[in-house]
Amino acid sequence: MKRSEINKVLMEMEAFIKEYRFALPPFCHFTPEDWKSKGHDYDEIRDNMLGWDITDYGLGDFGKIGFSLITIRNGNFAMKDKYAKTYAEKLLYLREGQYAPMHFHWSKMEDIINRGGGNVLIRVYNSTPGEGLDEIGEVHVHKDGRELTVPAGTQVRLTPGESITIQPYLYHDFSVEEGTGPVLLGEVSQCNDDNTDNRFLKPIGRFPAIEEDEPPYRLLCNEYPKP
Repeated sequence: MKRSEINKVLMEMEAFIKEYRFALPPFCHFTPEDWKSKGHDYDEIRDNMLGWDITDYGLGDFGKIGFSLITIRNGNFAMKDKYAKTYAEKLLYLREGQYAPMHFHWSKMEDIINRGGGNVLIRVYNSTPGEGLDEIGEVHVHKDGRELTVPAGTQVRLTPGESITIQPYLYHDFSVEEGTGPVLLGEVSQCNDDNTDNRFLKPIGRFPAIEEDEPPYRLLCNEYPKP
C-alpha cells in the first residue's frame, strides 16, 4: 500500500469513529514525532501491538480486500508473566465494497459487534479436522443471547447494536450489505495475536508492504520505534 492511501483511510476512520461518539485512548492520537520521545513506560503498547492497523493482506487492492482496525487493549500469549490480561478489544472499520477474507482463530474466541453505520454480513462455516472448509455441516451460531442453527455458508446479518460470537475454528469473513454504507465494528475477545493465531483459508499476508510516498500521519502497530 502507498503511505498516502494508509493516511487517507486513517483520517477517514478517525472521522467515522468521532461521528459515532466513541472516544479513543490517548495513544491513538500520537504522531510519529510523539513516538520518538516515548520511553519504556509505553512498552505495553509496543509489545501487545496496540494502536492502528491498516491491511490489504499483501494483495495490493485495499479498496476490495482490506480492513482497518485499532487494537485498544490486549494481553500477550508469549509474555503472560508481564501482561496478565486475558482479553482484548478492537474497533474495526469496513467500507462498503470491501471484503475481509475467510479465516479462523485457533485460540481466540471473539464477539463481533456492529457499533454503527451499515449492516455487516459475516459468512460462517465449520472447519474440517484438516482445517479445511466444511461446506455441508450446519453451523451453531450465538447471536445476542440467542442460539441459531444455520446452513454452511450463511451470511449472518448484523444491524447496528447486534453481535455474534465467533468460536475458535469457526471460519468467517466480513463484507458490508450493499447500499447500507460503511460500518464501525467492535471486537471483544480473548487475547489477540495476529502473528500466530490467524488461519486464512487461502494463504495471504497480514501486514502490508508500504510504499513511502508521503510522511506517515500515524504509525501502525508494527512500526513503533524502540525507546
